[in-house]
Amino acid sequence: MSESNKIKVEICLGTTCYVLGSFRLSTLEEQLPEDLRGVVDVVGSACLDLCHDRNYGNAPFVRVNGDRIVDNATVEKVIDVIREEVTAGGKQA
Repeated sequence: MSESNKIKVEICLGTTCYVLGSFRLSTLEEQLPEDLRGVVDVVGSACLDLCHDRNYGNAPFVRVNGDRIVDNATVEKVIDVIREEVTAGGKQA
């Protein structure tokens, strides 16, 4: 699958997110189920700038495909969102 067709997962590594658990997400790519490994591009972000706006929930934050925000992010929660994106986008997992 080409890079442009992959689901982009941005993990916030800003101080607040990091302290509240985004460091646990650093192994997300390694923990992806085999069927999702080819459709996901995981990157770190210095800051997603979401902490100041409580409308997004609580840190740590992950942004999926540029517009979907996962708050209180855990590996399991992010994998669930990736599966939803795969299903909604018709991507082959």
